[in-house]
Amino acid sequence: MVIDLHQTAAQSTPKATGHEVRHVQHTTCCIVGGGPAGMVMAYMLAQQGIAVMLLEAHKDFDRDFRGDTIHPSVMEIMDELGLAGRLLQRRHTKIHAITLPTEYGPVTPADFRRLKTKFPYITMMPQVDFLEFMADEAQRYPQFQLMMGGRVEELIEEGGTVRGVRYQTDDGWHEVRALLTVGADGRFSRIRRLSGLQAIKTSPPMDVLWFRIPRQPGDPEDAMGIFKPGGILILLSRDDTWQVAYVIAKGDYHRIRETGLPALRESIAGMIPKFADRMEHLQDWKQVSLLSVASDRLPQWYRPGLLLIGDAAHTMSPVGGVGINYAIQDAVAAANILAQPLKSGRVRLDDLRAVQRRREWPTRIIQAIQTFLQRRIIANVLDARKEIRVPNWLISLTRTPFVRTLPARMIAFGIWPVHVKRPA
Repeated sequence: MVIDLHQTAAQSTPKATGHEVRHVQHTTCCIVGGGPAGMVMAYMLAQQGIAVMLLEAHKDFDRDFRGDTIHPSVMEIMDELGLAGRLLQRRHTKIHAITLPTEYGPVTPADFRRLKTKFPYITMMPQVDFLEFMADEAQRYPQFQLMMGGRVEELIEEGGTVRGVRYQTDDGWHEVRALLTVGADGRFSRIRRLSGLQAIKTSPPMDVLWFRIPRQPGDPEDAMGIFKPGGILILLSRDDTWQVAYVIAKGDYHRIRETGLPALRESIAGMIPKFADRMEHLQDWKQVSLLSVASDRLPQWYRPGLLLIGDAAHTMSPVGGVGINYAIQDAVAAANILAQPLKSGRVRLDDLRAVQRRREWPTRIIQAIQTFLQRRIIANVLDARKEIRVPNWLISLTRTPFVRTLPARMIAFGIWPVHVKRPA
C-alpha cells in the first residue's frame, strides 16, 4: 500500500465527529508527543526540509520527569547532529560508574570510563532542559511547528488509512492532516489506544518510589545501588540532590502508604545509615512519586499512515534506565528510513515495516534481559524472607576491568546502536 501526500492534502473534513473544527492544517508529518523521541524525530525531519508538526498535550515541559539519563549512544547522536557541545552547556552531572556496596567492599559492575566513545559517562540532565533545548534548536527551521496544549482526541481515517488527527486546545477543536502520523506519546499512549493496536504484556514484579534527598560535600559522584532483603535503593547524582529510586514489590505501595511516612523514612535509613539524617527531608507524600512498572510491546508498530515509536510501541521497564535511550534510537531510525519517502510524498507500508524491523529485535532482546533480571534477581531481593549473598567468584569477576565493560556497554549503547544517516 502507498500513502499519497497529494491525495491527503486534497481532502479535508470541516467537522470532527459531533464537533465543530475551528481550523484545518496540512503538513507532511504529524508527530504526537513532545517527549525525547518525538522531539528528536521532529528535529531531524525539519533539518532535512520536511514539514513537521509536533503536538504536545501539556502547555509546557516543566514537569518532574523521572527519566533524566542521557546515555552515551544518545550523546553520540547529538554529536552527529552537531548539538552535543551546546547541549552540554546546559546544567548536568556525569555518572562514570555504578557502584554496589557488599559485605566484601564496594563492587563496580558497570564502568563507563573504559568505553571507546567521546562520552564515556551517563549524562544526568533534567528532561525539561533537554526538551526545551531540542525545541529551541528545531525552531531554527521554518518547517518545524510546535503546538503546546494540543490534546489529540481522534484519528482521521479514510478507507483504512490514517490521514491525521483531531485535537483540542483551550479555544476548541482543530484538525491536522498529514501524510504520516507518528505516535510518540509515551507509556500511556492515546495514539496506541485510538489505533486499536494490541500489545503483548509482561508482569514485572516491582514498582518504584521516586524522591529526592540533599547531596552533601564529600558524597560519591557516581551512581550507587543498595540491595538488602525486602528492598532496593538506586541513587543518582543530580547537582545538589540525589534522585532516589526505592524499588518495592509490585502492588506494595498501598501497604507502605498505610504504615506512614515515618516508617518509610526508617526503612530507607536502615538501608543506607550514613544518609539517615537526610530522610527527614521527606515530610509529605507529595514528595514521593509512584512509578507503576510496566513492560509490553506491540507485535506491529504501524498501520497505513501511522507509526508508533518509543514507549508507545514498547513500554520499557526502568531496569538499566534505557527507556529514553531506546526511544531516541527509534526516532533516529524512523527519520533515517522515512525522510526520503516523506520528501517524495509517498510512504509505503514497507517503509513503516522497515522501521520496526530495524528496531524490534534490539528492543525484544533488552526487554528479555530486563525480564530475566526482574524475575531471577530483583524478585528474590524484594522477598524479605530470602538471604542475599553475593558469591565470591562473582565479586572477583566484577573487579576485572574487561568484565565491568560488558554491562556498561549494554547500558550505554544497547544491542544495535543507531546513528544519524546523512542524506546523499
